[in-house]
Amino acid sequence: MLADYHMHTNYSNDSTYDMEEAILKAIDSHLDEICFTEHSDYGTMGDYVVDYKAYYQQYLKMKEKYHEAITIKFGCEFGVQRHTIDEYKSDFLKYPFDFIILSNHQIDDIEFWTYKYQEGKTQDEYNRGYYQAILDVIEMFDDYSVLGHLDMIKRYDRIGIYPDEKVKDLIERILKIVISKGKGIEVNTSCFRYGLNDLTPSRTILKWYKDLGGKIITIGSDTHEEKHVGYQIQYVQDELKKLGFEEFCTFEKMQPIYHKL
Repeated sequence: MLADYHMHTNYSNDSTYDMEEAILKAIDSHLDEICFTEHSDYGTMGDYVVDYKAYYQQYLKMKEKYHEAITIKFGCEFGVQRHTIDEYKSDFLKYPFDFIILSNHQIDDIEFWTYKYQEGKTQDEYNRGYYQAILDVIEMFDDYSVLGHLDMIKRYDRIGIYPDEKVKDLIERILKIVISKGKGIEVNTSCFRYGLNDLTPSRTILKWYKDLGGKIITIGSDTHEEKHVGYQIQYVQDELKKLGFEEFCTFEKMQPIYHKL
């Protein structure tokens, strides 16, 4: 069973990839199931919110057209900040989502990929700020399935990889809340194209998650173009087995479905 549970198309602001082309690539790559997770990011510096109506209509059309070839699920990636929680609570009620990724893309409407959030801060300050922002949100917001690319800040650290152990207190608090609320985390295979020397999240974080009792885990490529679809999904399954995980998940109507690794 191969499933890619993090895919963006031209319904996301940072992709021009056609949805039907993504489906055909997934079929050609022998994937059994995919979930589209278009970006939705609110912020006072500018919103990047998917056109939910157009996206959902296209999803239904593609699901019907290709239902005999591949299973397609309807999801979204919510880039939630504490001050935008109400918008996401409202959006969640409007459509029959199968799956929601909760991600942290910015703090105080300042994005990480531009390195503006990191400016003027020590490496410890911006790493701790990143995880604290996730913690602040999940203490107040439950309309999600998994946390996306949990240690994403490592992509955008010009100093180098900050050791997980130095922020273990925050990461463990995050993981305990996720587990207690019946949520999960994803392994995001973009780590390979970003040139990171570990998985995303790291094997260390994945071990902490497992040791704390975490079971819900999805695997996604974070597709934005053709060459990303299904990339290294099988490899990650094998790595999860090495770490002691026995199952991974897909989702339907926000409920996890477990599959043996």
